[in-house]
This record gives sequence, C-alpha cells and structure tokens, in this order.
Amino acid sequence: MKAFSGFTMPLLLCLAFVLFYSGSGKVTQDAFNDLYYDASATTQCLAEPGITMYGGGIIVNPQFTYGTYGWTVSGQGEIAERVSRTNNGFMAAYNRKLPLDSFSQKVLLEKGEFYMFSAWVQVSEGSETVSAVFGTGGGEFVPGGSVVAEHGCWSLLKGGIAANSSGPVDLLFESKNTSKEIWVDNVSLQPFSKKQWRFHQDQSIEKVRKGKVRLQVTYPYSKAGVGGATVLIKQTKPDFAFGCGMNSHILKSTDYQNWFASRFKFTAFTNEMKWYSTEKKQGQENYTIADAMLKFAQDNKISIRGHTVFWDDPKYQTDWVKALSPKELQEAAERRINSIVSRYAGDVIAWDVVNENLHFSFLEDNLGKNASSIYFSKAYKLDPSARMFVNEFNTIEFGGDVKVSPWNLKKRLEGMLSYPGNEDIPAGIGVQGHFGPGQPNLAYMRSSLDILATTGAPIWLTEVSVEPGLYQAQYLEEVLREAYSHPAVEGIIIFAGPLPAGFSATALTDMNFNSTPAGDVVDKLIKEWKSDDLKARTDEGGFFGTSLLHGEYEITIIDPITNSSSTSIFEVTKDSSEKIFHIQME
Repeated sequence: MKAFSGFTMPLLLCLAFVLFYSGSGKVTQDAFNDLYYDASATTQCLAEPGITMYGGGIIVNPQFTYGTYGWTVSGQGEIAERVSRTNNGFMAAYNRKLPLDSFSQKVLLEKGEFYMFSAWVQVSEGSETVSAVFGTGGGEFVPGGSVVAEHGCWSLLKGGIAANSSGPVDLLFESKNTSKEIWVDNVSLQPFSKKQWRFHQDQSIEKVRKGKVRLQVTYPYSKAGVGGATVLIKQTKPDFAFGCGMNSHILKSTDYQNWFASRFKFTAFTNEMKWYSTEKKQGQENYTIADAMLKFAQDNKISIRGHTVFWDDPKYQTDWVKALSPKELQEAAERRINSIVSRYAGDVIAWDVVNENLHFSFLEDNLGKNASSIYFSKAYKLDPSARMFVNEFNTIEFGGDVKVSPWNLKKRLEGMLSYPGNEDIPAGIGVQGHFGPGQPNLAYMRSSLDILATTGAPIWLTEVSVEPGLYQAQYLEEVLREAYSHPAVEGIIIFAGPLPAGFSATALTDMNFNSTPAGDVVDKLIKEWKSDDLKARTDEGGFFGTSLLHGEYEITIIDPITNSSSTSIFEVTKDSSEKIFHIQME
C-alpha cells in the first residue's frame, strides 16, 4: 500500500496488539505491553485498504511497494501490479483458469508456532469468496481463512495457521469463480511461539477479567478510616460463565449429581429440550425429563442456556415433521416455539433460537427465507428476559468451511437483526467449538473471534469438545484458555462429562468418577478462574487494595478494637476498576 488517500486513522483489530516489527518476522517483548480491544474499529468494506499488520511479518514486499518482487504466479493465469486512482499499488491475478490460480509466496514455517494472517482483498466485479491457502506440498492445501470480497471496496481476510511441521509452504489465494480477478494488498503473516502466545493470553486475562479494587473501611459515625481492621474476602459468584453440558443420566446418578453440582454453575441440556425429544409423536408433548433436569439445576443454583428451539438440519427432524406440508409445518413450528419458550420463560438465561442455520436451511426451504428472523422475534417476545443466540459449528474450529466463516456468521446475525422489529433484540453469537484430535489452530480461532466481536454481541463457546488423542487434555486447555482470554467471549459451555453418562469423546471422568487428564484440566481452570479467599489488614487510613477477578464477593470486616464483625456484598466489574468501595462497620 503506497497511499491512504486521506485515510489516516489506524484500524485497530479486536484484541489486536501494538507489535513492533524487528525485521526478522519475530515480535519483540515490548510488543505485548499494549493491548487494544475496539470492536467498532474493524470494518469489512473500506474505500482504501487498512493497515498492514505486524509490518507484514515474514512476508516479503507485503505492500507491493516494489511491484511483484517476492511474488510468483500460482498455477495458470497472470499477475501484475495495479495502481488505484489514489496511487495505491496492489496485486492483481487475472486470466485465471482454476480456483487456485493467483499469486503466491514461499514462506518458511517452524513447527509448533502459530501464524496470524491478514490481507485486504477485493474482486474485479460483484462479490466472491476469497480464501487464503497454504500449500504444504504433495497436493495438500491447508485453509487459512476466507472472506466475501466485493468490488469497489477492500475487505479484511483474517485468519491463521498452526504449523505442525517445519519447512517451506506456499501462501496463495483461492476463488472458485475464475472469471473474476483477485486483488490483494497489505499481506501479513506473523509467527508466534507457544510461549509468546501464552504470554498474550495471560496479559489479556489480567486486563479484561480482573479489576483493581481499593476499599476503605469506616465507622458509620465517623468519616475516618478504621486502621488495622481485618479484611476477609470470599468470591461467591464468578462473573465469567464457565459451565458444562448435562444429559438425562444425571436424574438417576447421585455420583453424577454430586460431581456436577460441586463444579459448575452454568449448563445446557445436550438433547432434552430439542424438538425431537419433547414431541416424538405429533401432538404428544412430553417435558418430564427436561422439567426434572431444570429442577435439579435450579435446586443447585445452576443457570441454564435453552438449547435449542429449532435445529435447521433436516437429518434431525422427526419423521412426522418431515412429512408435513409447508402449511402444516408452519402450524407445528408455531406450536413448538410457543410451547417450549413459554414453558421455560424466565428459567433460562439464553435461547439457541436457530441452530446451525448457515450450514442447513430446513425451515427456510419450507417456510421462506425469513423463517429464522421471524422465530428470533417470536422467541424474544415470549421470553424477553433471555438473550437470543444463533449457534454454529466450524466458525472458529476450521478455516476451510467457508459457508460458516466468521464474516458469514456475522452477516447472518446482522441480517436477522435488521428484519423489521428485530433491531433491539439482545442477541448473542454461539460458536460450538468441536475440535478434532490434532493441534487446534489458535491463530484462526483468535482471528475468528476478533471478527465476530465487531458485531458488539457477546460470544459464547456453546459445545466445546476435543476428540480423543495423545494430547487431548493439552489441546482442551489451549482452546479454553484462548476463549477465556478473548474480551468478547462471555461464557463457555463444554459438551463433556463423566464417562458413565455417555461422554466418551471428551470424558472428564472414568467409570468410577475419577478425573481423567481432561477432567484435571477443567478442575484446574475452575480453580484458576475463581479468586482465592483473601485475608488482609487495612492501613492507617482504613484502606486496602488488591486485584480481583470480576464477580460477586462477600467481605467480612473485623473491628481491631472490639473484635466484632460485619459482612456485606460487593461486586467487581469491568466498570468498577479503580473505584473506591466504602465499607462501613456496623
């Protein structure tokens, strides 16, 4: 990029870091000191390309300042430098014959490192999905992210790759419609070691999950502080929602009940609220199991996500639903949403109103393209106390599923909220988080969360699991830490649990309820993400300061003279940091 044409305001990506390019593609330690989170700053479509992240990282000639130097033709077709009306130089691939015909650059990856990727892309006409792909040789191509690029403006293609081996790979671009040219500018590929990545996460957690608290203890009859008072602080409720899926086995196993209630305060029923569970035969609704699970959760002060009102996958519709005419289906769907949402209104904190409706379109195919938007509205009117979610898989797990790319999921939610009457619905984004047995691509995961965060809607990982493998526990911890460290993520539900309850893919216990390595990880994080009990004394002015995780706390003050005590409740939030809490002795 040679010119901004008056565009001078830096574009800060969600959870982007001010990083200083050292010339070798590595990031200096100082680069991690400043964290920025500005969800409103990332725009999908700009008149001029946004900034080059990390100075281009390990990319040679990332801004095409030197024409095509460092870049070669990939496949057939031709490449050339083009110059815009504002004298901005960019690369164009034209006369393409195959989807991967574009331009490429060979880069050297190091095993075990994560590579954050970004580029600004455009197509010569209309709109088209453009993907970044890494060719590892032998005909294998690893997806690195995608975006729907449009003619007339520049869109951010943001993603990444986890290097499973060391060696050279070819970075190239893909678009299935070969009649359109691919235009690219400001390409970046920045490596991070696992040690740097973990440092990243820890820095972010300190910034977005904790608050500096300053307390002053006074007597009610005096403004003077009580020096030497004993302060006991106990966290009663964490702010961050970390929970676990629950299934019907919990109703007949006290071991399962004790295991669950001692750990989790948030849940979603894995199957028991779904349409095929509550109405197996047409007109014969049965909520017995769901009601019993609800009672158990409420008795143990466990908050529930309603999962799910509708599932758009045709495979999971009962035979009687599939046999309905469009008019009959509309009537049945109306009864379904009225029945379940009204029944549990006020008892759940959220509804997965439409599940997987980017991958599938059963409702839309039979009831019209606005079906999901209409049911989003109906669910909210029936239960305005809950947040309404779209819920999808592969948006953060896998960069090759372009149908559910973060930009497409963002566009779907925004489209549903732009439907007449839906503008003020409190919406949320559910990304399921079903990861395979290999190294999770945390670079792509972070990039995806960054993009989704630009909606301003809270993000939940709703069904986290990691398939069995040698490093299952390690990879589960990496995924959970990555989610917890991202400012836009407000909750995590893992679809895992005890082996006796049928959770064989990501088992947290063995058949005797002894923790597996994955279970040990979950227990460790539950403890880590909850503040330890604290005991301290106030200074001469009655002040005491500390840093606490966001959440609700019980504070007990013991008078240094009378030894009498008083207890009160206070809450630490992202807005209360640096404020002084005035606590009065009784």
